[in-house]
Amino acid sequence: MAMLGLSQANYLLTPVSSTDGYQPKVTEENKRASLDAFLKSSGILKFALSHVMTQMSEDLKKRLPSDLSKDTLHALYMQAIGQGIEIQLSFAIENAKATLAVKRRLACEQLKCWMQVKNDILSVPLCNKWGQKHKIFVDWKLGEAKATAHYFHGLILDEGADKDQHEKAAICLHLAEAYLRESKHFCAKFCTTMPATRVPPLMGAMKYLSEKIPKTASAKGHISGSTVDFEKMNKVPELPDFVIALQPEDYDLPAADSAWRL
Repeated sequence: MAMLGLSQANYLLTPVSSTDGYQPKVTEENKRASLDAFLKSSGILKFALSHVMTQMSEDLKKRLPSDLSKDTLHALYMQAIGQGIEIQLSFAIENAKATLAVKRRLACEQLKCWMQVKNDILSVPLCNKWGQKHKIFVDWKLGEAKATAHYFHGLILDEGADKDQHEKAAICLHLAEAYLRESKHFCAKFCTTMPATRVPPLMGAMKYLSEKIPKTASAKGHISGSTVDFEKMNKVPELPDFVIALQPEDYDLPAADSAWRL
């Protein structure tokens, strides 16, 4: 059920041709329906982790296929929440009344989700083609989340009067651009990894950010270095740590049918 929900949620985010002749887009209705589907799926996965896995013996857990391991289920749970937050962020970007602080918080929460997904998925031996493709998908989305969080953090730092803050802002913005390049690399790798898929059109928050990040970073002058270079030199400004606000929809198993009560 959870996987069907995730599939439906992602399908709803597929841009469709509009009747007015403009470029294909995702409707507001579909975005909200997709967010609901992500929350329902995350609720099912949370129930499985807290009420089903806890009833299993350690021996039984070890014998489960990797697709049903605790780490895999938790990775999918955090992925659903992370993709839900991405939709919330797209709404905030489109809302003229949404402050930079709100956008930064959502971006940092989204990054927190994808970092957890990455951490969970590293320990899972997903050796089949779909498993390897999924790991590349995680790298792609993690790169986007890092770019987004550093971009909005950089904009807020740049509002300060302190020279040190302006320098940190410039580093954040150039780092955001570097992470954006990395995410594009993983996106291309994801699409060419078998089974091959089409390059998805830019949409939502990333459609906006893919244009804004390079322009804003360029306006701050040139700072050479990749993400690895910045990290080695300990020049990466620390991002704020926020508690993830988006919560899954409550789920419980349906009542047993009378046919089972023998």
